[in-house]
Amino acid sequence: MCDEQDLARWARGKVSRRAFGGGAMAVGVAACAPVNADVDRPAAGGLTERMVSFAAPGGTMDGFFVHPADRASPLVLLWPDIAGLREAKRQMARRLAGEGYAVFVANPYYRDVAGEQFADFAAFAAADGFQTVRPWRAKLDAPAIQADARAATAWLDTQDGVDTARGIGTQGYCMGGPFTVWSTAAVERMRAAGSFHGGGLVRDDADSPHRMLRGDAHYLIAIAQNDDAKEPDAKTALREAADAAGAAAEIEVYPADHGWCVPDSPAYDQPAAERAWGRLLATYAEAL
Repeated sequence: MCDEQDLARWARGKVSRRAFGGGAMAVGVAACAPVNADVDRPAAGGLTERMVSFAAPGGTMDGFFVHPADRASPLVLLWPDIAGLREAKRQMARRLAGEGYAVFVANPYYRDVAGEQFADFAAFAAADGFQTVRPWRAKLDAPAIQADARAATAWLDTQDGVDTARGIGTQGYCMGGPFTVWSTAAVERMRAAGSFHGGGLVRDDADSPHRMLRGDAHYLIAIAQNDDAKEPDAKTALREAADAAGAAAEIEVYPADHGWCVPDSPAYDQPAAERAWGRLLATYAEAL
């Protein structure tokens, strides 16, 4: 998974700010209007978006909510990577909303700070973001994430843009990967989880995500090739756990490095990211 040595190297300039996303960040630029809290704003493609906040076990949870303007849609809970809520994640949410989903991008660090803390991954690296988020991230264990998932989905179900008769999906990147499995274990209506270059999916403790797979849920677990090189047995443990639970699970090592799905990551790989995106849409279409 993402580590401090990589970020230190990127911050020293071996990977320039321009390389963080490049042309990929231009996708959906028309949809990047400023967002005011708790005020619906029209976005490109017939979408409505706003920043929202609501009561949660850790305080006031906040995040970005975007959905089709003309209909209620299946809900998706999106867990960001370690750099948190930012424009790259809002763009990813807008793209998914354009496919017919109501998407909430959570601020995973709401217990300590509200809203965006880093403009992009380059800013995170340059600011020694690991040191900043370390105490925030330490609070995000399985019980905390499960409580957050229950609170978020309960509040979002009260919003007109959400179709409560449909199943819920969740997707996560880097540290958000295991959050998707924990969330699915906590929310009965959550029927699909997508983990992209997720870290810590197989652990020794009782709360290890691979021990929490549900037989009635669909899982898409896309593993980075360099993560697989570090933990080659993880994919086998995940496969065995999914089979034992009777869960539908697509588990694959992609020929791309950690971070390949995120447009502002220096490891962004557009062909591999588009393939993972296609598999995510297929998983949601089948499960939700």
